[in-house]
Amino acid sequence: MTLFRIVDVADLETFRALPPCADPGFDHRTCDYWEDGERGSRAARLAWLDVPVAVPPTKPSMADNPFAPASPGPAFNAFFEDEEGEPGQAENPFAPTVVRERPARAGVPRKYALLDRGRGIFGTYAKVGLIGESAVAYAQFGPLSAYPRGQRVRDLYPQLPASPLPAVITCIATTSEARGAGHARTLVAAVCDDLAARGFSAAEAYPEVGARAEATSAATPGFWLGCDFTMAIDDDRFPVMRREL
Repeated sequence: MTLFRIVDVADLETFRALPPCADPGFDHRTCDYWEDGERGSRAARLAWLDVPVAVPPTKPSMADNPFAPASPGPAFNAFFEDEEGEPGQAENPFAPTVVRERPARAGVPRKYALLDRGRGIFGTYAKVGLIGESAVAYAQFGPLSAYPRGQRVRDLYPQLPASPLPAVITCIATTSEARGAGHARTLVAAVCDDLAARGFSAAEAYPEVGARAEATSAATPGFWLGCDFTMAIDDDRFPVMRREL
């Protein structure tokens, strides 16, 4: 039997392997429903998968501009000399060095840029469940600040804990062929473990009551109860599911 394994969406190759939605009218690869609290959509938009050609901006040369100030060059350090006795620059052993990966913005599909925008600070925003090389499940998550629509739902309920803010699991889905095998619950458990390791103390999800299984990104309250979430807000339209990590 081929094992179910989970990988982070940390490169374009994995992004392109995202499984199709059960309803072909939706597409994980073009959905910005949670990222755009006003105009976001789950619709399949094939044009979004085309990678735009990045045109580097042209900067006018300053060489022929008599009014442009001359470049001052590197700053002079009066307290440092290089090996030849000439003034130079040295690394400061007391200055913290933080190397963060820059998010991909140009030359990638728009959805991939949305998933990649916080990777250098927060980490990845999505995971894919694979059987062999076939993707059968998908989950998207991240800090609340990354998902304005989640914040709008939360704003409806001032009784929810305001500090520390939770992480959010916005999307969980399996393919039609893989449904019923428990892959979505396994994926949610892996996401919660990951979020706890990143320092979050709670995770929330905002399911849709009465939505068809093929037409919802946030599953149903019953699904989340089966993943050890509790119903923090019992509402007929916009319930809030919460799990302490």
